[in-house]
Amino acid sequence: MSAISEHVAKSSRHTSFYLAAGPTNGLPVVFVHGWPELSISWRHQLPVLGGLGFRAIAPDMRGYGQSSVYRAQADYAQELIVADMIELADSLGIEKAVWVGHDWGSPVVWNIASHHPDRCIAVANLCVPYHSLEYGLDSVIPLVDRAVYPEVTYPAGQWEYMRFYEENFAAATKAFDSNPHNVVKLLFRRGDPAGQGKPSRTAEVRRNGGWFPGGVVPDVPRDAAVVSEEDLRIYAEALRRNGFFGPDSWYVNHTANAAYAARAVNGGYLDMPALFIAARYDYTCESVTSRLPEPMRKHCRDLTEGIIDSGHWMAQEKPIEVNRALTHWLATKVPGGWPT
Repeated sequence: MSAISEHVAKSSRHTSFYLAAGPTNGLPVVFVHGWPELSISWRHQLPVLGGLGFRAIAPDMRGYGQSSVYRAQADYAQELIVADMIELADSLGIEKAVWVGHDWGSPVVWNIASHHPDRCIAVANLCVPYHSLEYGLDSVIPLVDRAVYPEVTYPAGQWEYMRFYEENFAAATKAFDSNPHNVVKLLFRRGDPAGQGKPSRTAEVRRNGGWFPGGVVPDVPRDAAVVSEEDLRIYAEALRRNGFFGPDSWYVNHTANAAYAARAVNGGYLDMPALFIAARYDYTCESVTSRLPEPMRKHCRDLTEGIIDSGHWMAQEKPIEVNRALTHWLATKVPGGWPT
């Protein structure tokens, strides 16, 4: 295990706060979090990878934590976020890295791979497969499992909540801002096998007129399998300080994101080693039985896939299994991917 330290990288355009562990000359592995998380989402991975000799790095993404916060929705388009990560690598003297993402961090990592393959030793992502959300919402709707989500009831399938952001952004953000502490407790929960084959809660958001009927965020017990009381406090304080405008704005740039993804080099095909880990009990990013991963399998030429019996918050719920999958892949599938 390696100690985690805090750092800040500043430029004229952006500030990135980041956590790091391991030797400064170690093989760099950059972890990219999603919504509504922080760099601490990788708290179980950083000390382990650092202790193995990697330089493990996890930034707060734009709009989050101690990194720059912007007040226009367009400032949260993927092209700008990718530029943040390339700039961070430049500031640290990193020519190439292994990039690892989760949730909205996955499209960022996939975009780095498809637009800047020269900056990638390899890429790995949890829950969100390649050639999906980075190509915009319209690209994933044809892959919806209509046996679970009949089109007449769920036109956008499990992605109905993304349509709600587009149609009712202020209302969605206001609801989250009303009680970040309860929001984090409600969201950060372990996977439930009982949900298999049933519509995800995200599919009901649009029909219910919002995430929380009545406008009140329910107060549920904290799930200790995913977050500690201290983790909960850190998440909630950061979201209370910055608000949900930035995090939620990641969901309303589908048109710009699709245009950016269309400019990927090499026709969007990835030649570097790629790892995708699906969460068996993640019913929004369902990638075990649905067609969602199909485009990834076509466009990744050196793909390794795995499944972990976990919910969406895989790196926090099942850290041992995630660390095992990552390190095994690095040691066996990535040339030069193990510290010497």
